[in-house]
Amino acid sequence: MKYTIDKYGKIDYLVNNGGGQFPAQMENISLKGWNAVIETNLTGTYLCCREVFKAWMGKNGGVIVNIVVDNFRGMPFMGHSGAARAGVENLTKTMALEWADRGIRINAVAPGTVYSETAAANYDLDVFSMAVDNIPAKRLGETQEVSGAVCFLLSPASSFISGATLRIDAAGSLYKHPNFDIEKHPNLPPYRWSEDPEVDDDGQGTSTPNSKL
Repeated sequence: MKYTIDKYGKIDYLVNNGGGQFPAQMENISLKGWNAVIETNLTGTYLCCREVFKAWMGKNGGVIVNIVVDNFRGMPFMGHSGAARAGVENLTKTMALEWADRGIRINAVAPGTVYSETAAANYDLDVFSMAVDNIPAKRLGETQEVSGAVCFLLSPASSFISGATLRIDAAGSLYKHPNFDIEKHPNLPPYRWSEDPEVDDDGQGTSTPNSKL
């Protein structure tokens, strides 16, 4: 922050785009791995926001955009990242309220499946081809479509928008869940509200004793 202030004299905009994660099931994520993802995605975003507030925006106002992910239906195999980005989204809402009287607007952008060479080189699975069928537009997003949304939120055209999360996913978050499916299983049967735990409303017995809950 100091370098930017010394060179340009001000900081009008901040885009928090740093992040990192690795695919893993929840039970296999080590504490070290969990902390690394939380510190990079959530703590890093918070520290950048705090420091730009102290360095410039707290007295002069400005605009902040936090990049999160389209995690509105959970993130199988990316639970650590989903938790961190959900934290960033709530942080965005909180700061939008606390810092409104300082002339600061802050929003989040949540991209869906957007192709990039970096992502393609770092994931073992072909997540891109797997995702297309689950996107109503039947294509992947492009990086320019994300940067265009960011520029809009930084611009005066969005001067009455703050505390919002803009999804860039062609309605993918309203469609099927990409890259994840659950096979049929009997392990979450319905609870039977009966006085006799062995007899349901139909008098045919109950599956409640088999429940895992």
